[in-house]
Amino acid sequence: MSVPARYVHTNLVAEDWRALAAFYERVFGCVPVPPERDYAGEALDAGMGLRGARLTGVHLRLPGRGENGPTLEIFSYDPPAERGQTAVNRPGFGHIAFAVEDVEAARQAVLDAGGRAVGEVVTLRAANGARVRWCYVTDPEGNGIELQAWEP
Repeated sequence: MSVPARYVHTNLVAEDWRALAAFYERVFGCVPVPPERDYAGEALDAGMGLRGARLTGVHLRLPGRGENGPTLEIFSYDPPAERGQTAVNRPGFGHIAFAVEDVEAARQAVLDAGGRAVGEVVTLRAANGARVRWCYVTDPEGNGIELQAWEP
């Protein structure tokens, strides 16, 4: 049985939420949704199962989904946990994806803004015959991003 639901946001934990939010605003046109968040206290600790935590950050409206579309929630935690090595094949959430008109140009924009290349730009054919041109890159903090453009 499924519960009635509506997708709201994806959380991205950042070392520097302001710098990472600025990257997504500049490169992908995400738009901040006020107010900025600044949470601490017993209720936060209880909800997260942590002690003495504080989180600060912002929600960014994702492009192409309108005023009521889902957001990318970028938060920094104090104190932060250790970060593991980025790997596209690690179980769990792996990346976020953006549809773009020109994969190569979008890839270059990410690299120019401090992101890194993960692999090459490639084209794959889906089972229905459609072709998708895509690549993986990372944002400046190493989080995975897929850039994709479906071809006729």
